[in-house]
Amino acid sequence: MSENLRRPIVMSGIRPTGFLHLGNYFGAMKNYVAMQDEYECYFMVADWHSLTTHPDTKALKENVRTVLAENIACGLDPRRVTLYCQSHVHETAELYLYLNMLAYMGELEKTTTFKDKARLQPDNVNAGLLTYPVLQTADIILHRAQFVPVGKDQEQHLEMARNFVKRFNHRYGEVFPEPVAFNFGTELVKVPSLDGSGKMSKTENQNATLYLRDSDEVIRKKIMKAKTDQGPSIPHSEKPDYIENIFGLMKLVSKPDVLEYYETAYNVCTIRYGDMKKQLAEDMVTFIAPIREKAKEIHANPNYLEKVMKEGAEKASTSARQTMKLVRAVMGLNYFEGT
Repeated sequence: MSENLRRPIVMSGIRPTGFLHLGNYFGAMKNYVAMQDEYECYFMVADWHSLTTHPDTKALKENVRTVLAENIACGLDPRRVTLYCQSHVHETAELYLYLNMLAYMGELEKTTTFKDKARLQPDNVNAGLLTYPVLQTADIILHRAQFVPVGKDQEQHLEMARNFVKRFNHRYGEVFPEPVAFNFGTELVKVPSLDGSGKMSKTENQNATLYLRDSDEVIRKKIMKAKTDQGPSIPHSEKPDYIENIFGLMKLVSKPDVLEYYETAYNVCTIRYGDMKKQLAEDMVTFIAPIREKAKEIHANPNYLEKVMKEGAEKASTSARQTMKLVRAVMGLNYFEGT
């Protein structure tokens, strides 16, 4: 297929450092699934990235398999997208090396994520943590991706990626498009934590996060503990943030008439939050249970997961080799014929 006829390329990755949760699904996975037929998609399990904060690799293999199983259970089809593991595409490391020569200490030290993680792990402020945005850039441009679905917390990294691309193209020659954040045409969904503080997290605040692997009983218990109050005393009162959060979760998984019932009850000051949370819990169980069971089924089939990883690595490596051939050529590093 010629360059002009290729579908627009999209690339994104997820670290295997925790289990997928409701925020991952509605903030990313749902959109990824919708993109499968319109874009050439590369979705990566970022195991190298995880080493910057989780250097112990004892559980890494199992975590990678879990993330893959959950991604597929959410609807990603390995036959329609390139679903692969970062460490299986060795060309990434070569491009990462070249890009490091174009990255400056000052700009890397100023990144918000570096400062945050350095504060959280003062005894492990490693070089990989500092150059995280450089490796992230290599991941993206290795496939010459134009679009990157990212959350607000990654926008600074994407801006840095564009800077690295500009420097490379200016110094050596036009190889890479400048990647931009993918616009889904709607406001990105932010799923709040159940305690009303921040968003759901793969590794933090686990009791206030709904994971796609949670059992029915765990889902019910977590939702019933969600923060509420005595209810409004004035009709059509503005909702406090933590109450707005519960309504927000209901919008994601409940039927419109159910949501409308509780909206009306709130506005006329007759709402019973215990009943609302019970309804939300059952609707959430109905939504999460099929994904959980599908992920379990996939995870229990190691031969299938190995096949997915191998085929994904082959497709991603083919793309990477084509890119690196161009990179070496413009950099003058093709010392032998055919390199």
